[in-house]
Amino acid sequence: MQYYNIGTYIRNRRIKTGKSLNTFAADIDLDSSILSRIENSKQDIKLQALIKIAKGFEQTPAEFLKDFENKI
Repeated sequence: MQYYNIGTYIRNRRIKTGKSLNTFAADIDLDSSILSRIENSKQDIKLQALIKIAKGFEQTPAEFLKDFENKI
């Protein structure tokens, strides 16, 4: 499975929640610059960031990745 566009998926989901990048990053305790780089595919997503992002969407990392895979 290719995950090169996971950043776009994260951004789209975040926007659907109505949260700004800074608000979402603060909510999940992730530096906003890291989240921005992930969303813009300028940085690979690390496991700890994936865990935090998934939790921000009230999912486990496995659930989050399954939803992502079903969308592409």
